[in-house]
Amino acid sequence: MPLLTVTRRLTFNAAHRIHNPALSDDENARLFGKCNSPNWHGHNYTLEVSVTGEPDPVSGYVIDLAHLKQIVERSLLDHVDHHNLNLDVPEMAGTNPTAENIILMFWRVLEPAIRPRTLSRLKLWETENNHVEYDGR
Repeated sequence: MPLLTVTRRLTFNAAHRIHNPALSDDENARLFGKCNSPNWHGHNYTLEVSVTGEPDPVSGYVIDLAHLKQIVERSLLDHVDHHNLNLDVPEMAGTNPTAENIILMFWRVLEPAIRPRTLSRLKLWETENNHVEYDGR
C-alpha cells in the first residue's frame, strides 16, 4: 500500500511575551523588539497538522480529517486558544514562547494523541509571512 500524507488546517488565537529572564530588560528589548512588550501581544495562528499512513481498506482514509480535528481541538487547542501562552499553558511553563518552542510543545502533546497513526509534520503560521515547521527530528 502507498503511504500518503493528509493535512488539516486549524486556527486559534493566543497572547504571549517573548522574554528571557536571564537577560536584562534592555537586552530583551534589543533582542526581541516589540515581541518583548511587557503588555503582551497576540497572534491569529494557523496550525497545519499532517498525518502519514496507508489508506484504510474500508474507508480509504489515512485518518478521518473530522476526527483529526477533534483530536487536535481536545488535546491542544482547547488549552491554548484565547489564552496567554506564558501564564495559562502549563506545558509552556519556564519556556520562552517563540514559535519554535510553541511548535515543539505542540508536537509533544499531539504525537501521542494521534497514535497509532503517524504525526509527520506540524506547520505553525504566526503571521501570514512567518511560519515554523517540525517533523519530529
